[in-house]
Amino acid sequence: MERLFTKKDDEFVCQNCGYNVPKLKYTSRDHCPKCLCSLHIDINPGDRANDCKGLLVPHSCTPSAKKGYVITYKCTKCGKFHNNKSADDDSKEALFKVMNGSYNENNYKK
Repeated sequence: MERLFTKKDDEFVCQNCGYNVPKLKYTSRDHCPKCLCSLHIDINPGDRANDCKGLLVPHSCTPSAKKGYVITYKCTKCGKFHNNKSADDDSKEALFKVMNGSYNENNYKK
């Protein structure tokens, strides 16, 4: 059976806000904890096999009893949607802005 999750907890610089994102340490880091943006680089979590490389911006955010919050992203390049759970150190202010619609695609780099 093919493994669908590859642990990749690397530091990176956010392509949207320039924040130096540290390792998460308890699982793979997928997005910036400051602005919540990510890159469309995975087909399966951690595989880095997606050629799109577009900016994933938070489209919506919903509370989850088991996962904290689930962030739905939209790729600014290909338009696909992607879900991921929030991290413990994500900006609560940013999460709430996404939940109430204050963030939209115009808030991010293209």
